[in-house]
Amino acid sequence: MHPKMYMYKRLVDAKLFMDQHYATPIDLECIADTAYYSKYHFLRLFKKAFGKAPAQYLRDVRLQQAKQQLATTQQSVTEVCFAVGFDSVPSFTLLFKKQYGQSPKAYQRAQQEQQAQVAKQPFQFVPNCFAETYGWKERNSQ
Repeated sequence: MHPKMYMYKRLVDAKLFMDQHYATPIDLECIADTAYYSKYHFLRLFKKAFGKAPAQYLRDVRLQQAKQQLATTQQSVTEVCFAVGFDSVPSFTLLFKKQYGQSPKAYQRAQQEQQAQVAKQPFQFVPNCFAETYGWKERNSQ
């Protein structure tokens, strides 16, 4: 295997490690060890390859997982916060709001309301072009 390909594979393996272990406490040294690099060398290589530092990537993975859990479960914001690997509810709330434009609780409430609307009036959420193609126009307008 070409040396650059081997280097990139090690970085991808470290990224996959973060994807799989996002809920556990992971630090830079632990991630760098999975790629067999010193933490400073790993930090430079990861940022160059993926455009963000490993800590930023891990934070984004945790936020995406939190968003999914808030939308699909009845867990409280606190439960979701700790389930995805954050240590502090206030910092999680601040990061979530900065990333998605609303607090975790507001996002969860909006998702629950949308799911209730879909259950109540499912044809309202079918795009008109799709409804017309399949002859659902009459049902969709009701």
